[in-house]
Amino acid sequence: MTSTATESPFILTDDALDLLFREARSLNTFSDEPVSVEQVREVFELVKMGPTMMNIQPMRLLLLEPGEGRDRLVPHMAEGNRAKAQTAPLVAVVAADADFHTSMDVHFPHKPGIGDMFASDDANRYEIARYNTALQTGYFIVGIRAAGLHAGPVGGFDAAGIDAEYFAGTSWRTQLVVNIGHPGENPWFDRLPRISADDAIRTL
Repeated sequence: MTSTATESPFILTDDALDLLFREARSLNTFSDEPVSVEQVREVFELVKMGPTMMNIQPMRLLLLEPGEGRDRLVPHMAEGNRAKAQTAPLVAVVAADADFHTSMDVHFPHKPGIGDMFASDDANRYEIARYNTALQTGYFIVGIRAAGLHAGPVGGFDAAGIDAEYFAGTSWRTQLVVNIGHPGENPWFDRLPRISADDAIRTL
């Protein structure tokens, strides 16, 4: 069946599209309503189905509940992001696993030994992990919204400091901090302009 100009190209309802995209905003303040680790684990079980290069799935999550573990994060945040990290019901430190290749026999089983091609090039392997983690992080944020939660991703932090604090001796490397919760007082900044399809898309 051919679509007409008045038909929506989407199979989701407008309410669903509003929840995921049109009305969704990055959260800056949080209510006291809790967010459980189990809720975020369920989000992960959904969004892990999104595609990555050769199914490498390098995104890793450190979930920080209120308490001593969270308190150790706050000094590594930029000053303007500390209150958000301190007051969010749950904080996810998104990391990239630079040793994704060691599990490729499990995740890409039809090519036994394929992970060996990445073993000797640490810099390239990290770049691959970083790019694919960024891809998975997009899925993760949309998944948080789909669960009726709100995400407040922030990029102002000392990544090396967070790595030393939580990931020393591991292959995880900090990529993003995502505060998770429900809206508090004055939770939104004004929405900033988005680029148009005319400016962003070329067709040949």
